[in-house]
Amino acid sequence: MPDVGEGLTEAEILKWYVQPGDTVTDGQVVCEVETAKAAVELPSPFDGTVHELLFPEGTTVDVGQVIISVNVGGAEAEAPAAQAAPAVAAPVVAAPAAPADEDDELKGRTPVLVGYGVAATSTKRRPRKAPAGTAPAAVPAAPVLASVPEQLNGHAPAGARPLAKPPVRKLAKDLGVDLTTVTPTGPDGIITREDVHAAAAPAPAPAVETPAPVAAPAPAPVAAPAPVAQALVSSDARETRVPVKGVRKATAAAMVGSAFTAPHVTEFVTFDITRTMKLVEELKSDKDMAGLRVNPLLLIAKAVLVAVKRNPEINAAWDEAAQEIVLKHYVNLGIAAATPRGLLVPNIKDAHAQTLPELSASLSELVSTAREGKTTPAAMQGGTFTITNVGVFGVDTGTPILNPGESAILAVGAIKLQPWVHKGKVKARQVTTLALSFDHRLVDGELGSKFLADIAAVLEQPKRLITWA
Repeated sequence: MPDVGEGLTEAEILKWYVQPGDTVTDGQVVCEVETAKAAVELPSPFDGTVHELLFPEGTTVDVGQVIISVNVGGAEAEAPAAQAAPAVAAPVVAAPAAPADEDDELKGRTPVLVGYGVAATSTKRRPRKAPAGTAPAAVPAAPVLASVPEQLNGHAPAGARPLAKPPVRKLAKDLGVDLTTVTPTGPDGIITREDVHAAAAPAPAPAVETPAPVAAPAPAPVAAPAPVAQALVSSDARETRVPVKGVRKATAAAMVGSAFTAPHVTEFVTFDITRTMKLVEELKSDKDMAGLRVNPLLLIAKAVLVAVKRNPEINAAWDEAAQEIVLKHYVNLGIAAATPRGLLVPNIKDAHAQTLPELSASLSELVSTAREGKTTPAAMQGGTFTITNVGVFGVDTGTPILNPGESAILAVGAIKLQPWVHKGKVKARQVTTLALSFDHRLVDGELGSKFLADIAAVLEQPKRLITWA
């Protein structure tokens, strides 16, 4: 698992595009993984034949773990695999016995797949992940397996992980079985599926009691969680627990950090957006916008860019370390997008310099890429201002939380036909509500109010897109 940058330490394998026996070439995508930032496709750095996939789909793997082995050249491929295995196996199977020169070998790693090579500290997070211990068993390296009986004698020493393949570890996790309490019966001290089922049985299995009478009581307490695990997936289950990981986990952490770090203030404005809605219909038939998607969000985004130009101090960030306000002379416009993997906020780079057709093309590409789950980490970095369109869900307004590192965020409410006083008479008009949340350390009430009022003024009278631009 390569280091994809941004300080990420793990990733979940979403999908394998190759299987054992498939031929791969250097640069060919072999799998898709999800980090806390986005889904990323990983290419193969070798030409050869896939020998083994060491982790199944859905497994979260630490950076630095071997996830795939590739035979790069006939019989000679066995030797490199055998040499590489101790570097992975030593810290997992018997960390105290790891040779000192292995860390030096890791430090010499070069860029691989995506990002930079694994730092020497990457292997120190092993105790937290059960699947990490499967690498020694899965890698077909005879020298490593041959040494297991001498070190373990069929049992894992204190502080070391027992040997088991990924499917067996997943089975143990589902049944609530602690692998350290299981006596292995497989070759070279490997725990089998039968061993796990025996440990999860209501009564201690004879095979467990015979060789180790002292350990016989151990399976009893772990047998109880098995019915619970089964109940959670049964049709009459009253609760379902969903692990929080990947993008959802990162979003949750970012929102908590933002909410309790930046002093939020939210202001609202309700106004007549009828003229903008008419302009949207006119632009749809304009030859200069042919083939482009034209919708209210496009003109709202343009109105935001005009308002930023009139109130440049709104486009800023707070530098906590330096205790400085950083004014941005560019606008990377973020658009919050709801996807199956959670909330993503990719941004349009230098949106302030784009024409209306260019902005339309950028918005379309941003949204479609997000919905397909192909948004890259780079596309979500460096945002300066965010728009979240809650109106598409029929919601009138909300109090959005700032995207970390930004000073303001605009929530767009639903556009509805409502009675409105227009030219002294009550008429049915298209009306909407905008909500602006801002960081009160950077933006005072006057600036926030002027900025929000400017957006509404442009959308009430869209000709100001020309006169104010």
